[in-house]
Amino acid sequence: MISFQEALAKLLATAVPLGAERVDLDGAVGRVLAEDLVAEAPMPAYDYSAMDGYAVASRDLDDEAPFLLPVVGESAAGGVAPELAQGTACRIFTGAELPRGADTVLMQEDTERRGQSLAFTLRPKPGAHVRHRGEDLAEGAVAVARGTRITPGIVALSAALDRPELEVNRTPIVTVLASGDELRAPGAPKRAGSIPESNGFFLRAAARSAGALVRLVPFVRDNAEATTSAVSAALRGTDLLVTIGGVSVGDRDYVRPALEAAGVMLDFYKVAIKPGKPIVVGRHGGTHVLGLPGNPASASLTFLLFGMPLLRALQGDAAPIPRRGRARIVGSLRRRAGREEFLRVKLEPATNTARILPNQASGAVTSFAEADALAVVPAERERVEEGDELEILRIADV
Repeated sequence: MISFQEALAKLLATAVPLGAERVDLDGAVGRVLAEDLVAEAPMPAYDYSAMDGYAVASRDLDDEAPFLLPVVGESAAGGVAPELAQGTACRIFTGAELPRGADTVLMQEDTERRGQSLAFTLRPKPGAHVRHRGEDLAEGAVAVARGTRITPGIVALSAALDRPELEVNRTPIVTVLASGDELRAPGAPKRAGSIPESNGFFLRAAARSAGALVRLVPFVRDNAEATTSAVSAALRGTDLLVTIGGVSVGDRDYVRPALEAAGVMLDFYKVAIKPGKPIVVGRHGGTHVLGLPGNPASASLTFLLFGMPLLRALQGDAAPIPRRGRARIVGSLRRRAGREEFLRVKLEPATNTARILPNQASGAVTSFAEADALAVVPAERERVEEGDELEILRIADV
């Protein structure tokens, strides 16, 4: 077995971002930039007022308060600002261009209008309530770097930069193939010894949240020839093939031999983690392959730990590995040292605690339905006590 960190590094080292394409802003959220978003002009493009009020020149306010200036002209958003005559004030509205010769805006709340004159007693600070040309971005500045996943805020910034389209990396295509004689589709007629297949639905939902297009192909029975045929078909037209089940060393585990028979080059097998030790990672040409265990918690966990970072890396995401936090543990655990363990936990943000969920079995579907984070137990530790602090991976961040 190899360690989790070594396995993840090996996997991501083989991930080359997929080809770039252009999308309009409506379809950009969640995609990853394949180019630097550059400001082709200063932002803002001109000095403008941040308030409704009056534009003045601070040099005209050398006398002692109170001040009284004639009001000449008006500047409104969308119009052309007049030139400020010396010793006058200009009516101005939020977003309007600052008149030439003005350098300061008085809030209307700090002034008194007396017919065609403006009275005020507080001397404004030069430059007050003015947003200056290029204050947000200078011309040629990188507004957002390539490798950034696009948020609604970045979409808005792109529109403000007059960019109706963005260059992004292509969306990965993921194929999910589950195996096992016991499997049936949810809602299908029950038969003796059968169970509804659920792992594929977890993987599809998770992969979609990472921006992938996902197809679930019909699951295959425990038969060597049928498994090889199904694997060969599933490898076509996909960026990532994920198999579920059949990767261990039992007499009826046919997936690993089927992968090798289909020409998949295996990079490594077995990782020192719990749950999820029997995982197969390999490649077939440009297609990545993850062979996951069949137990629900193991399949879900290994896909979160390996599949999700891989999908982000294939999109050129500059930060494919989620950040870890820390939390105090509620509960305790006795275990055998040797493998890094990922406990399903429930977070309590108000107290920065993580409660260990009761059913940590690799076959339990229930724990991932309630868990919102994983607590990481180092491989060498034999016990976790109440109040211990551990690293935490929020599932939403994976």
